[in-house]
Parts: sequence; structure tokens; C-alpha cells
Amino acid sequence: MSNTFGKIFRITTFGESHGTAVGVVIDGCPAGIPFDLDFIQREMYRRRPGQSKITTQRQEGDEVKVLSGIFEGYTQGTPITLAVWNEDQRSKDYSHIADKYRPSHADYTWQTKYGTRDYRGGGRSSARETLARVAAGAVAKLFLNHLGIRIAAYVSQVGALKLDKSYLQLDLSEAAIESNIVRCPDSAMAEQMIALIDEVRKNRDTIGGVVSCVIKGAPAGLGEPVFDKLHAELGKAMLSINAVKGFEYGSGFDGVAMLGSQHNDVFYTDEKGQVRTRSNHSGGIQGGISNGEDIYFRVAFKPVATIMQDQESINQSGEQVVVSGKGRHDPCVVPRAVPIVEAMAALVMADFVLRNQVVKLEHIVSAYPVQNSL
Repeated sequence: MSNTFGKIFRITTFGESHGTAVGVVIDGCPAGIPFDLDFIQREMYRRRPGQSKITTQRQEGDEVKVLSGIFEGYTQGTPITLAVWNEDQRSKDYSHIADKYRPSHADYTWQTKYGTRDYRGGGRSSARETLARVAAGAVAKLFLNHLGIRIAAYVSQVGALKLDKSYLQLDLSEAAIESNIVRCPDSAMAEQMIALIDEVRKNRDTIGGVVSCVIKGAPAGLGEPVFDKLHAELGKAMLSINAVKGFEYGSGFDGVAMLGSQHNDVFYTDEKGQVRTRSNHSGGIQGGISNGEDIYFRVAFKPVATIMQDQESINQSGEQVVVSGKGRHDPCVVPRAVPIVEAMAALVMADFVLRNQVVKLEHIVSAYPVQNSL
């Protein structure tokens, strides 16, 4: 089972939804980074359940405990271990599905692959695992902040309600995004989204949406030209998040309706002597490598699979059964997914920044080959 992500800035998450704790081990974080636990905790609060009427009402404090890797307020270059103890598990809420396969969940595929499964909230396949990613992503953000790299995500669509504005027309400050419970920086659209989610919740159903993300301040030269393209790694990171069904960056699928003469991003040199592009249909990435422009992408989330309605299914014996809707679940996942998207983007960017430093070091070393002496 793969539980590790990244090559140099590398994380390994652990724990289950209804286990003792969920956490992460971060390896490869440089030494000497100021460790701001208050910032990390704020990031965790953005993801935690029970924060509003349009999220699951499971009550978890999600208080982060630092187990290793920090001394006198700084990272030590050693493995950093962060853990959160589960407090509000109600395993009995899931006893009715101990041998049943919930529609569109990982129950059947997990059972088929491993021959066993933790049915309590999905166990390891639960979205509660993402709290470990947010904790690790917060550490990555602390590292990136010193390099001037900023990441901001927001809800741009819920169901058919779509925010038809470029990110350039929006206030992407934390204050603007966090000003409402749906995390949409357009107040008028936010009100409509909240009303729609609440209506869906009252109807005991769920609805999907889109989270848009912008990365500012990334230097040119991050990413690889073949298999480890920057956008490919971002896509892998986003598609590893629970309920994600789609990823597109730059012009995405809309770009197919454009001509090449319209889509090409023309280069020029600005007043500071820096290479820029007059448009940014490429989404800040060309040939798999960042070009110094804003990196932007969108992530599509399906409706949450657990609905508060009875559904037909089968059990482990192949018999027809009814799965009743019980438990505490989000009617729409996107408001709480915003910090998760940011965290995974931060992990990718931190990893590629460190990979780029290794490449530059190897380039310098290769210019001065060591002479073997016999």
C-alpha cells in the first residue's frame, strides 16, 4: 500500500478515520525553517469538520501534536512527526454496513484488493486522512513563504452555479476567501452557493463542485520535461484527494476551441529585464516546466457518495440489500477541500524547489569533474 508522496520533500501519512490518531511524518524539510505551530493549527481549523451548517457535524478539535523534528522553534532537518488524536468517533453508526458495499465508495474495491476492510467511516480510505496532508502542507507553506511563493484556493463552482470571473478579477486574500462559509471570494455568488448546499442538505442529498487554485511567485525552471512534468505532478496530487474526478490547468478543456494564434503566449521582456508572456493560457507551465507566470488550475469534486437516503446494493455474499443513510457527512465537500487543495499544491511546489536545487548543484559539480588517481 502506498502511503508516501514526494521525492525530496516527502510525506508519509498514517491512521484511520476511527482509529486512535491520524498523522504524518515529513522527511526532507530543510533545517532552520521557523516552525509556526499557530499557523499550522489555523490551517487545520480550515479543514476540520463541524465548522458550519454546510459541513459534517462530526466534532473534532483537530489539535496538532508535534512528536519530533522541532527544537527551539526551528526545523532540524530530521523527520517531523505531527499527529492528531481522534475524539468524536461513533463507530456504531457504521455497524449496519459491516458487510455491505456502499454505492460509489471504496468498500468493494478495498475488500477485493486486500481481503479485509475497516468499515468504520471507511478506515484508511476516509477523507479524514487528508488532515495529515493539511498539516504537512502547512509546513511546506512555511518553507515556500520564505521564497515568496504563495498559494490560494477558493470555491469557484457548486453544482451548476459557476463563478464566471477570472482569478485576476478576484480578491484572493485570506480575508476575502475566509469571509464566508463556502470560501468563495465573490460574496453574491457565495450566498447563492450556500443556499444551494443547504437546500441539498435538507433534501438529504449531496452536490459536487470545483475548487480553483492559484500559485504566485513560482520561479521559472521548476519541473521536469518528460515524466515528472510540474503539471503532471500537480494533477497526481489533486487526483489523490478523496472525491476528485477532474483536473485541468491553464486554458484546460476550453483551450480546444481556440486557434493556435489565439492560444499562444507571446514572450516579451518587461521593464525589469524579466522574460514574461502577454497572456497565460499555458497556466504558468510550458513543456512541463514553470515559466515564471502564475500557475493556475481547477479541481472537480463529485457529490459526496454517502447520502441520507436508502440505496440498493449488495453485501459481501452477493445478496441484494438496502444501504440506509446514516452517519455525519458533508452535503458538499468543496468548502473543506479548499485547504486540502492548497496543501497538496504546497507539497508539490516544495518538492520541486528542492529538486531544482539538487539539479543546479549537480550542474555545478559536473563542470568540475573529479580526477581519479591510481
